[in-house]
Amino acid sequence: MSELVERVNEHDRVLAVVDRREAIRNKWLHRIATTVCRDAQGRILVHRRSEGVSRFPGQYNWLIGGAVDIGESYEDAAARELAEELGVRPPVRFVFKFLCRGAISPYWLGVHEAVVTEDIVPDPAEIAWHAWLTEAELRDALQRWPFVPDGVDVLQQCLDRRRHGSARPVS
Repeated sequence: MSELVERVNEHDRVLAVVDRREAIRNKWLHRIATTVCRDAQGRILVHRRSEGVSRFPGQYNWLIGGAVDIGESYEDAAARELAEELGVRPPVRFVFKFLCRGAISPYWLGVHEAVVTEDIVPDPAEIAWHAWLTEAELRDALQRWPFVPDGVDVLQQCLDRRRHGSARPVS
């Protein structure tokens, strides 16, 4: 079954509706929304992707997200992905977006944050394992575990923005 996405330009303006596989294959820009989840203590949700997923199976990530549907906002996509992958519906706050070069294809990435206070019920087709880690534990895990490359790039973007004061800290 194909997944349709909006092909966008370097200014994040819609050019056409295309199949996501085609967008990736042709390295066309499209939109992805992702969320950094924290618990009430400020710890960050980290998970290992299931072996059956098509992109980065078995790798770790500190972000929950996916493609933005046709006509959907980044924020609405981030909220939808949290409901689909974690079974939760916390308020989602847009933090920033940037043109991510991506390990397999470039895309516009909307980064959000959410505080999750309810119990999560991860979708086993997407998430094989999860834990709440402190920032120090996350940094340590990044040195020891195979993380999705784009998630590592987002962490660097977050740290750069924190250092330059251009966005509220996400990590």
